[in-house]
Order: sequence, then C-alpha cells, then structure tokens
Amino acid sequence: MKYETFLRRENLTDSTIQNYVWTANYFDRHYPEVNKTNLLSYKEYLMEHYAPSTVNVRILGINKYLQYLGKEKLRLKTVRIQRKTFLENVISNADYIYLKRKFKKMENKQWYFAIWFMAATGARVSELVRFKGENVEMGYVDLYTKGGKLRRIFIPAKLQKEALIWIEKTGRRSGFIFLNRFGNQITTRGLAQQIKRYAEKSKVSTKVVYPHSFRHRYAKNFLDKHNDLALLADLMGHENIDTTRIYLRKTSTEQRAIIDRVVTW
Repeated sequence: MKYETFLRRENLTDSTIQNYVWTANYFDRHYPEVNKTNLLSYKEYLMEHYAPSTVNVRILGINKYLQYLGKEKLRLKTVRIQRKTFLENVISNADYIYLKRKFKKMENKQWYFAIWFMAATGARVSELVRFKGENVEMGYVDLYTKGGKLRRIFIPAKLQKEALIWIEKTGRRSGFIFLNRFGNQITTRGLAQQIKRYAEKSKVSTKVVYPHSFRHRYAKNFLDKHNDLALLADLMGHENIDTTRIYLRKTSTEQRAIIDRVVTW
C-alpha cells in the first residue's frame, strides 16, 4: 500500500503505522468521500464511542492520511483531555508484592520476572518485549525515542542478579528473554494476556493488572523513595516533565483512605 510506504518514510514506529493504516482504511470503508462534512462526522462518532485519548490517536491518524492525500487544509483538531486529579486503576504496592510472591512459586518464572522488570525499570510493555539476555548482563537497555534521543533503562542490581540466574537456567543469555510457547519473542498482547490470566487465578483484580499499571507503580515508588521529578521524567522517557507530574498525585484509593482518616467531623 502506497500510504504505508509514505508512513515508513516518516520514520514512525510499527505500531503507529499499523494504527494510522487502520484508521485510513476504516474511514475509506465508511465514508464515500474525503470532505469536511464526513471528517467532522467521523470525529463526532469517535467522541461518542471512545475515550479522549483514543479519539486523539485516531485524529492524528486521519490528519496524517490527509497529509498523504495533499488535503492538509481539512485537518481535524484534537479534543482537549481533562486531567484527572487522581491516578486510577494503579496496582497497589501491597498487591504488587503479593502478585510477585504468587508468580515466584510458579514453575514458569517468566511472568514473575515480567512484572518485576516492569515495576523495577518503568519499561513500557513494547520496550520490555525487546529486552535481551545481553541487556541483563550489562544491567541496562539503550533505546532511541521518536526524536532520536537516547534513553537508558537501568536494571536494578537486585533484579539483575536474580534474572541472571534465571536466564542461565533457561538458556536465554543471548536473544530475547520473554518468549511465547513456540520459543519466539512474545508479543505485547500475548504478555499482557498471560499476566492478566495468572493474576485472575491469584485473586488480584484484573482492573489493576495490565502492563502500564506496573510502570505507574514504578513511578509512584520512585517518588516515594527519591523525590526527584526531573530525574523520573528522564528515566521514564517523558518529553515533557508535566506528563510526569501526575505521579505527584494520589490514587483514588489513597485519596479515599486519607478522607476516611482525616474527615471525622
């Protein structure tokens, strides 16, 4: 597809290209012509059915498609996202520790290390599945952001030491360390589904067991022990420190606990 070739020349990630191609195909299937009326109709449909963040992803996709078609004057405006005053559906430290203990008892230690790596490195799941045995040996992973900026994800010494024993036993000192049942690099979806499956068996609410929840836990725990927001922004790969400020806020559960303790009048 020529549009996909155009996107690849833009140096976009594979996941972004897939999203943008899907968006263009969806629009072409459901709207007979690319004009302002149909574009606004599509935006209205998105706003009725999806969260603002998803709406904006689709709008960015359609705007890129308009650029490809040479119709940039028809670009849509993204919707404003109202920032919440609390974090929602973040796994508590107690549940994280409990889950780690349960997963450690399993014969397959992969899921134990998966949640530990996410919670102790702040890695996104798309980054985690790219970790290799060589990275564990070195104690860090170097990745490049969209803007070409180098980001180093550090593997803490305690995790590194235990993970080295695991990859030695499983023959993963070279190549990807998180694998599917066929011995190939696991997909982000596959990893997320397996973790949720075993969390459900462990009686932990699946609402808080998803890959990004462990990244949130990393940020919360980091600030609790070392209150350096600028450093955390760098470690998490945030381009703007304002993105990181959300972790200064309490979770809704923490807010409720404070209210119950303080408001006694």
